[in-house]
Amino acid sequence: MNITPLTPIIGAEIGGIDLGKPLNDETISVVRAALVEWKVIFFRDQDITTSEHIAFARRFGDLEIHPFAPKKEGHPEVLELENGPNNKSRINVWHSDVTWRFEPSLGSILRAVEVPEVGGDTMWANMEAAYEGLDDALKEKIEGRIASHDFMATFGRPLSDEKRAEMRERYPIAHHPVVRTHPESGRRSIYVNAAFTSGIDDMDPDESHEILQRLYFQSRIPEYQVRFQWRCNSIAFWDNRGAQHYPVSDYFPAVRRMERVTVVGDRPA
Repeated sequence: MNITPLTPIIGAEIGGIDLGKPLNDETISVVRAALVEWKVIFFRDQDITTSEHIAFARRFGDLEIHPFAPKKEGHPEVLELENGPNNKSRINVWHSDVTWRFEPSLGSILRAVEVPEVGGDTMWANMEAAYEGLDDALKEKIEGRIASHDFMATFGRPLSDEKRAEMRERYPIAHHPVVRTHPESGRRSIYVNAAFTSGIDDMDPDESHEILQRLYFQSRIPEYQVRFQWRCNSIAFWDNRGAQHYPVSDYFPAVRRMERVTVVGDRPA
């Protein structure tokens, strides 16, 4: 097994490994350490089955069942993400997955099933480096602050009033630190995102908006990013605790089909 960094800040490709085969504890430990260090790791030419995809993900923890996204028949842990001429992608925003849960995901493992001839890349940003890049005055202003995270703006719009109320009862607004500490590395990162953060608690709304915009901007700085060009059977495994991602929706009306399995995380601190 070999690990090749793709940038100095974020992203590494791991070769010499077959994710379809049972992996020993030492190999899983190396993969996990690479995930924490590089925030997103990539594997090429992984012609694996759905069951093998799930089995690999389970080596890192329990698996999440997403309450809103479409699932693969017979496999509720697997999200089917398909876009094409009749379903244009609308997820082109920087975000960390499911931060509206009380215990957001540890990470997601995404496999390319069908990709456009050109386009459809995904970008990731190292939010630990993004935090380090803040000026001291802003760091001081957000120290100890808590932000609200809500599914409603992203997933609530298509729902009926009755279903929206039901899902609100199941998933109340979550409150997480604006700056979280990674449970494995101890490094600190910006933990607000444009898709799910609705405001900074106990702060004037105008000031909250201004600070959030400054924090969101950090993910857009190229020095903190890596961009991955998909091929069929490529896999990306990213750490939602220290990274955000952005699916580039530049391929319409071409077809892009992906399958994602997500590992349950812990409560941010």
